[in-house]
Amino acid sequence: MNLPQQSQLEFSHDVLIIGSGAAGLTLALHLAKTHTVAVLSKVEITESSTFYAQGGISAVVADDDTIESHIADTLDAGAGLCDPEAVEFTVKHGKQAIDWLLELGVPFTRHPDSEKGGEALHLTREGGHSHRRVVHADDATGQAIETTLVAQARRHENIELFEHHLAIDLIKSPDPGPRRCIGAYVLDRNAGHIDVFRASHVVLASGGSSKVYLYTSNPDGSTGDGIAMAWRAGCRVANMEFIQFHPTCLYHPKAKSFLISEAVRGEGGVLKLPNGERFMPRFDARAELAPRDIVARAIDHEMKRLGVDHVYLDISHQSSEFIIQHFPTIYARCLQYGFDMTREPLPVVPAAHYTCGGVMTDLYARTDLKGLYAIGEVSYTGLHGANRMASNSLLECLVFARAAAEQIKTSNAESPWQGTIPAWDESMVTDSDEHVVVTHNWDEIRRFMWDYVGIVRTTKRLERAKHRIDLLHREIFEYYSNFKVTADLIELRNLAQVAELIISAAMSRKESRGLHFIRDFPNPDPTLDHKPTIMTPERSH
Repeated sequence: MNLPQQSQLEFSHDVLIIGSGAAGLTLALHLAKTHTVAVLSKVEITESSTFYAQGGISAVVADDDTIESHIADTLDAGAGLCDPEAVEFTVKHGKQAIDWLLELGVPFTRHPDSEKGGEALHLTREGGHSHRRVVHADDATGQAIETTLVAQARRHENIELFEHHLAIDLIKSPDPGPRRCIGAYVLDRNAGHIDVFRASHVVLASGGSSKVYLYTSNPDGSTGDGIAMAWRAGCRVANMEFIQFHPTCLYHPKAKSFLISEAVRGEGGVLKLPNGERFMPRFDARAELAPRDIVARAIDHEMKRLGVDHVYLDISHQSSEFIIQHFPTIYARCLQYGFDMTREPLPVVPAAHYTCGGVMTDLYARTDLKGLYAIGEVSYTGLHGANRMASNSLLECLVFARAAAEQIKTSNAESPWQGTIPAWDESMVTDSDEHVVVTHNWDEIRRFMWDYVGIVRTTKRLERAKHRIDLLHREIFEYYSNFKVTADLIELRNLAQVAELIISAAMSRKESRGLHFIRDFPNPDPTLDHKPTIMTPERSH
């Protein structure tokens, strides 16, 4: 092996967290008193899906709500594929998660409490919930949580934040003996070199993979990095066919799929066709409050039936004061694009929003690879099943981050791996002068995934997608093997991997259930109840 470049560095921490959203930062803060922690962010520290989450966190905090009701609603939304143990575990820890955020100073919205005096948390209701149980900070809950967590993390001496650092691959201990995760190779995007991050515990908190689709509500970094890295390291993934499409993103060429929160429908917003006709009652008795998969399919159906580019979401029948008070961020942003939601309906389209599947874990966030954990959207815990219920995702981040912290604390007796980790070897590769190849492949994947593996699927569409991704995989592998890695190439490689996983999972499920709707098999198959789609890498781990 050639000698490594002097610019390459090696870092050592007790815990390496790949991702800086609610899951990653919550874990860091729970561990910081007893462990040294490195948190990697592929761009700015706040540029995560958490920051853009508008709705809130579902938790049983109201006197008229119950744990049993929240569990039942989650199981119903999950369409027979939730793990009941994971659902109960998550819901039971909901109030604890809210109390912890309150202690940190997250400015949740409150209202006067006429019965007890003083103020109480204001709770809203979203699709799939039978009660008002969504704790929120106006319509910018994620921003309030993320900025609070970042501020706390920056103040802690045991937490190091590495912005503009993109993980490439996990590092496993060499044979012989049980394999374990001992770190990761990481691209320092500012310096341009690849460093080694060594840790006794490595945690994937890198978010989902919605950027694999042409239209998404997610930030640009949602490229499935953690799922792809875990798969390459030998971990199982599950339920990748269940991609949630948010029904209502603002339709405007410059809006970049700005999300119109589900809470707008929760507070009385109705969906309309271009002629002003309301259509959701024709699809579900819950109308606009039906789970997201039903609403997204209904919009997709009407758009295709009428040949239109969008439908409308109208809450203008509420008072201006009510709308501006409840949705100040959405109101202001829409005004920037020329829409006044207090006076007119908003043009909306569905967009890829949430990855319900991911890296398989237990209730302590442990994956198949010793020393590797996964929390948040990157993981499959069994909570969401075939469809995520609104505002259960931030709850999952908080609950499983705490569970992972407790597990890591109890496993401290294990001695860290002491061997030498080889530096990244670039001696056999060159700089590429054909960046158009990366750009073209990136665009092609996202377009055929939208056309063939989107809200409504068919066997023929999936077969076309499988053919295309197999060809692209070979092309990308050859490119990756011959040229120095760049951030775009790393993300393209990961996008291709998660696209393949989504397509394979969708092809294997011969039924329609939750977020997976395939015309060849339009009904659920009761023999597949409680049977997630589990995929295992061919190579051993």
